[in-house]
Amino acid sequence: MTEFLQQIINGISLGSVYALIALGYTMVYGIVRLINFAHGDIYMMGAFIGFFATSVLKLSFLPALVMSMAGAALLGIIVERVAYKPLRGQPRITLLITAIGVSFFLEYSMIWAVSPQPRSYPQLLSSYQIHIGGLIITAQQIFILTVAVLLMVALQLLVQHTRAGKAMRAVSFDEQAAALMGINVDSVISYTFALGSALAGAAGLLVGIYYNRIDPLMGVMPGLKAFVAAVLGGIGIIPGAVLGGLLMGIAESLVAGFLSSTYRDAVAFALLILILLVKPTGLLGKTGHEKV
Repeated sequence: MTEFLQQIINGISLGSVYALIALGYTMVYGIVRLINFAHGDIYMMGAFIGFFATSVLKLSFLPALVMSMAGAALLGIIVERVAYKPLRGQPRITLLITAIGVSFFLEYSMIWAVSPQPRSYPQLLSSYQIHIGGLIITAQQIFILTVAVLLMVALQLLVQHTRAGKAMRAVSFDEQAAALMGINVDSVISYTFALGSALAGAAGLLVGIYYNRIDPLMGVMPGLKAFVAAVLGGIGIIPGAVLGGLLMGIAESLVAGFLSSTYRDAVAFALLILILLVKPTGLLGKTGHEKV
């Protein structure tokens, strides 16, 4: 039982990171119906921005977090304006292929710029451990979960209780009607990309601190798993992305702890197949009707 609870704790910590990345997928899909497969690489860029802030500029955690989020947000806006905006209104397959192309461009640009060698983060957080019975909770896990929860709550408040959030929800509901009501759709889409990318940048810094290892291809698998988490919870639904991320992290930790770490990546895609067979709209998704 102790081992089971320990894996749940580990899974919640990991799942909170997946949730932050999944929020970017679900927000962008909710607004423009685009699966931004370059999102995992924006998370990677956030990790490298944080590494630069902490190792070169010698910044502490909070300034480095702000810098990672700001840099990732700016990159998200640039990607949207350069790669996606000119193709708006084109078939979705065109946007999908473009997203994959942007992903490869970011990955191999970073390999060219910084080399493919992994890098280690400076020690930013305490290595203190809390022992409760046979359970071990590290200060890093508590800190990562706290930061992730605060960012998720802030996002929910922003979307539900600000003018920008209301504009985002209006564009998500009906883009053409929102434009007729005077909402600047282009600005809302860029704002959405910036928010989602900022959360991915924060996740990159948190992962760099937790695992103490980053590299230019680190966004590939977490990006795919976060996409699965968004689908699992119900893509386009913010609480669904959080739920899907937590479930993904817990499932992965349980498989690694009780079966083998070899299967930890396979569980993500097994969950994707299962949810598409049983409930294609996701756990919190609702069946909708689209006019033809």
